[in-house]
Amino acid sequence: MTRLSVNINKIATLRNARGGSVPDVVKAAIDCERFGAQGITVHPRPDERHIRWRDVYDLKPVVTTEFNIEGYPSRKFLQLIADIKPAQATLVPDPPNALTSNAGWNTIKHADFLKDVIAEIKSYGVRTSIFIETNEEMIFRAADCGTDRVELYTEPYAANYPLNREEAIAPFIKAAEAAQKAGLGLNAGHDLSLENLRYFAQHIPHLLEVSIGHALISDALYFGLENTIQLYLRELQVS
Repeated sequence: MTRLSVNINKIATLRNARGGSVPDVVKAAIDCERFGAQGITVHPRPDERHIRWRDVYDLKPVVTTEFNIEGYPSRKFLQLIADIKPAQATLVPDPPNALTSNAGWNTIKHADFLKDVIAEIKSYGVRTSIFIETNEEMIFRAADCGTDRVELYTEPYAANYPLNREEAIAPFIKAAEAAQKAGLGLNAGHDLSLENLRYFAQHIPHLLEVSIGHALISDALYFGLENTIQLYLRELQVS
């Protein structure tokens, strides 16, 4: 079954809006795991508008499932990976002022940079994943960079799903097949939700992990965190 990693950035966003320590990001991570999440994802950004760098250090001793740290591979990010040694580092090409991740890597243009970064991260014993779009050449070039996995950027799928789900999923199926041919593990994330997750999991071969934050935490406002995580896990049981 495809694993569910819960991105807890939005928990931190809510805390930061008021200041203080409520809601407690560390407790949220512990609870997510207790309720069935098979991983915890965080994406610290330079302005610390949600997850703070200190949060990542506080989470290290309590996360017992797979800890996935996303981010642009700046020198500060790479030092964080060296210190924490999470299960996985997911590299995203976000500029510092990006509201959210909105594009994948150009693994041709940035090949030399990515090769160096990935080699450094692997030297820490950490699995690497590259955030990428469905361009098959970019996926094959990602393998040349030495990454272990790619994470498919699924916002286009989510946006087009209500209009024509067969057309929405088609490029992602081809991308998944390309990743398999390239010998890469496959993750996915961005705007996956209770509405579109089951269909995605049913049709994408070899899908190892999905990382879901915004929709899941929003659903938890209505259904409660424990029930929401169980609902998402149920959608993935078809995979």
